[in-house]
Amino acid sequence: MNQASIFELSGRPPLSKALPLAVQHVVAMIVGCVTPALILSRVAGLSSQDSIILVQGALVIAALATFLQLFPIGPFGAGLPVILGVSFAYLPTMQAIAGGYDLATIFGSQLVGGLIAVLVGLNVKRLRVLFPPLITGTVVFTIGLSLYPTAINYMAGGVDSPSYGSAQNWLLAFLTLAIVTVLNHMGKGIFKLASILIGIAVGYILSLLLGIVDFTAVSSASLFQAPRLMHFSLRFEVAACFSLGILFAINSIQAIGDFTATTVGSMDREPTNKELKRGIVGYGLSNVLGSLLGGLPTATYSQNVGIVTTTKVINRYTLSLSALILLIAGLVPKFSALLTTIPQSVLGGATISVFASIAMTGMKLVVSEEMNYRNTSIVGLSAALGIGIADSSAALSTFPAWFQTIFGESPVVIATIVAVALHVMLPKRN
Repeated sequence: MNQASIFELSGRPPLSKALPLAVQHVVAMIVGCVTPALILSRVAGLSSQDSIILVQGALVIAALATFLQLFPIGPFGAGLPVILGVSFAYLPTMQAIAGGYDLATIFGSQLVGGLIAVLVGLNVKRLRVLFPPLITGTVVFTIGLSLYPTAINYMAGGVDSPSYGSAQNWLLAFLTLAIVTVLNHMGKGIFKLASILIGIAVGYILSLLLGIVDFTAVSSASLFQAPRLMHFSLRFEVAACFSLGILFAINSIQAIGDFTATTVGSMDREPTNKELKRGIVGYGLSNVLGSLLGGLPTATYSQNVGIVTTTKVINRYTLSLSALILLIAGLVPKFSALLTTIPQSVLGGATISVFASIAMTGMKLVVSEEMNYRNTSIVGLSAALGIGIADSSAALSTFPAWFQTIFGESPVVIATIVAVALHVMLPKRN
């Protein structure tokens, strides 16, 4: 392969130029990639060994999904400079499934969801009309809102902790949050991009000084371990498949925004229909693979899109180094085990800003359209019914178990159904 510029899509630039930029991408996304696995492992009550395997799976599938998008195989992958990782968008629904069933049901539903994403990719032009920015924005906004209680419980130390709600936990949480906030608003360059990572690092160091970090899992973890095929098994429940499948359809459409932002911001062109179709089909395939390897659902990472559009570095070899770093990290259980030792209060202090950002991203999409009576009704009713019913799930106690799983556990599902239904039924002019 010939020497190339970091501003060219193909070719291999010097390693001295490519590696620092690759590390920058990893720093910007690694915390977001492994945090859903850390949260879900505690919700599901996993052993320390299984928690490590789940974190490993998150890193490995992020790497493989990114490789597939950068260097397509047949009709799978867009060939565009994007980074993929495990997504918070699925977390509320996965928490509900883990609470009602188990991880095997999550991965079974993910396999079905990946196939749904493939179908969406093959029919993307027909389905886009159902998901304008108003609808995707409403869904993303609801996702952000529904994650707030998770962050607050983590800031307090985790509901399963004997020290839940202690002053020490809140101190660690707010210190971490303060550092993340200050760096986000006043930091520049790598300090701004790595604000969450730096906040967690400072909170972690303070936790070490307080003697509340347990390294038992690290000492017992091996140095190398390949992903375990179907370690968590697969289980198929219609209600769970329906709930997660809806989110895969939505995220497939939402990926169009990230693909478009990447090409417009860094390549001065719109993505072709072929690139969009292959990108979404590749996204579906990588999630099918993830369900078999223990890697939770993935999505394109907007923060990495932001790096690409800001720096104009679109070289696929450079971004593939980021994926290679993630892959190596995922094959080293001691690294994954170290991540599981982060105190929940520190994790909560860092992630509440992420969840707030998710909600505001949704709001930005919403207000990109005219806020007339029709549109405000769609947003308000969808979010109200989604959040309200999920927070008062006992109101559905007389309904069948499958109905409660679909409509009473995750606010995202009902918000999506209501938003799409109102968008189709309400007249466009008021």
